Amino acid sequence: MNIVVLAGGLSTERDVSFVTGNMVSKALRKNGHNVILLDVFMGYSDKPEDLTGIFERSQEVSVEVTSIPSTAPDLEAVKKSRKDQSDCFFGPNVIELCRMADIVFMALHGENGENGKIQATFDLFGIKYTGTGYLSSALAMDKGLSKRLFQANGIPTPAGISMKKAECERDFKKTGLTLPCVVKPCCGGSSIGVSIVRTEEEYNQALEEAFHWEEEVVIEDYVEGREFSVGVIDFKALPVIEIAPIEGFYDYKNKYAAGSAVETCPAELPENVTKEMQHYAEEVARVLGLNTYSRMDFLLNKDNKMFCLEANTLPGMTPTSLLPQEAQAVGVNFEQLCEQLIEISLKKYQ
Repeated sequence: MNIVVLAGGLSTERDVSFVTGNMVSKALRKNGHNVILLDVFMGYSDKPEDLTGIFERSQEVSVEVTSIPSTAPDLEAVKKSRKDQSDCFFGPNVIELCRMADIVFMALHGENGENGKIQATFDLFGIKYTGTGYLSSALAMDKGLSKRLFQANGIPTPAGISMKKAECERDFKKTGLTLPCVVKPCCGGSSIGVSIVRTEEEYNQALEEAFHWEEEVVIEDYVEGREFSVGVIDFKALPVIEIAPIEGFYDYKNKYAAGSAVETCPAELPENVTKEMQHYAEEVARVLGLNTYSRMDFLLNKDNKMFCLEANTLPGMTPTSLLPQEAQAVGVNFEQLCEQLIEISLKKYQ
């Protein structure tokens, strides 16, 4: 097949997305496909191009990728570096190339990758893509909204509230919550802008950090415990993986720097706890309508009580990512996983 792997964009996870895209591109080429790795924001070329036969020289026109930096990208600098300086989110030739492809593999993470806007655009253009559709993407991306859906459907999740910047409550006592708590951007990813708050002074600092990234934040009870993740493919849960950061919590650095966390798959848990967590992961997929693949994040306290934090609609596919490790635990290697995700996604169009 002719495949566009779409990466980059303008989210705080731009750099992570490129590494996902690079890994996926290599795997799909190994599987025999013609693959173009494309930056959705920068596009291909800034002048009129004859795109005839472009997939036969796919590697020549693909983005070149390096490793993930230890800090989030400067998005204003990225915007200023685009040659055509258009106000259109899609870079030159992006829509044209995606329409020429048999399918677009969505290697995007974060805003305008996982919030459903690109999926909705592609639906209107008749472009086939991997992953769930626009509505389920939007529901999962909004942590405040997905939390309310979890609560309404009996899926355990930390108690919390959403707060917009224009209506920000600086007095912690008036929030109705207790310390410690967690403050995080409502629609962010890769733990960027997330703070664990233990004092009222830290609360205001955490608000400043979270509002730096977004106009809405989620404030929720802090759960002391072990961290887990469960991938779900076609509504069926994969083995549970445990993530144990060597220092601190599972933040941006610990997610992507090799050796920063110990990851165990399958997780060492009692069988009944494993099955319960897998059940709730499948329930999240059902409730949010995540009909292809996704990954749910959980915390487990000392009493083995679990809490679902969020759903990821386009899980990372980097060398340290969790979904590929979970698939490997059931005998599915990286190349097979990429192929499987395409096959399941194409079922949407049958």
